Amino acid sequence: MAVADYAYTASLKDGRVGPAGIELEPVEVKPIIAAFRRMIRSLEFDLCEVAVTTYLVARSAGIPLIALPIFLNRKFHHGDVTCRGESGIAAPKDLEGRRVGVRAYSVTTGVWVRGMLAHRYGVDLSKVTWVVDDEEHVQSIALPGNVVHVPAGASIAELFEKGEIDAALSGRAGIGRRGAPGAGWDQSVPGADVGAYPLFDDAARLDAEWFRDSGIYPIHGVLTARAEVVRERAVVVALLRAFEEAKAEFLEKLADPAEHSEELERYRRQSAIVGPDPLPYGVDENRTSIAAIIGYAREQGLLPDTGVSLEELFVGT
Repeated sequence: MAVADYAYTASLKDGRVGPAGIELEPVEVKPIIAAFRRMIRSLEFDLCEVAVTTYLVARSAGIPLIALPIFLNRKFHHGDVTCRGESGIAAPKDLEGRRVGVRAYSVTTGVWVRGMLAHRYGVDLSKVTWVVDDEEHVQSIALPGNVVHVPAGASIAELFEKGEIDAALSGRAGIGRRGAPGAGWDQSVPGADVGAYPLFDDAARLDAEWFRDSGIYPIHGVLTARAEVVRERAVVVALLRAFEEAKAEFLEKLADPAEHSEELERYRRQSAIVGPDPLPYGVDENRTSIAAIIGYAREQGLLPDTGVSLEELFVGT
């Protein structure tokens, strides 16, 4: 099993919690994004966290994976677009006609951000040039014509600093790292001399408004399995129960004001928006968000217009 180091999976990885009748062997891959490609391309693990868009694209490409409705990472996105000081970008519509950096076109953060920009702010995504510096996990994807690659050896961070792109996604999805998704990624922070600033000044308020108006709580990581691993209902039930048990320990800490960590504080901020469980598992609890990411991926040319049902995408529903 390759899953990132989360407080809500810690007891599974150290053996304090385990699925009945199953022995889990955790495999450490850092950053976890590097595991996504290994799972998609060679089915290297029995169980692996995978970005939800990557999973959807892989299924549409016929890769024999199936997901359990265990969603391992959640975050909102109004704080995820950074503009360059001299770009003159003052509002989302100003991104039209500009060059915007993102690690890869199918990266899940990019899909969520583009969907949000289009549906909430009326941005015509076809009028934005999306500049990428990495290959797609699923190599068979045919990218839209307004997606271009950086020159060989360059990175989104470098182009941002040089003024060759006007805006970029933040963090590992864009200018927050340098290099391909392998072990030992270099962290990157835009230099103060480029005057980097967020597209949205009040991201937390806007995140809350987006959730209130749409019910969308963006999903990132989802637990996937090689299809043959979860053919038996008992295996699926045992895994679901074990992940819920591990999460329960985290929720107790989340509710305890004496407990502090960066991860706890992030999910406390999200709990203030979505309620006491900021990591809801299950299809019914996440139907709105799942439908949204599928719809965005289709609109952005990553999935065919027809596809499998939610119940076919997730085992154990």
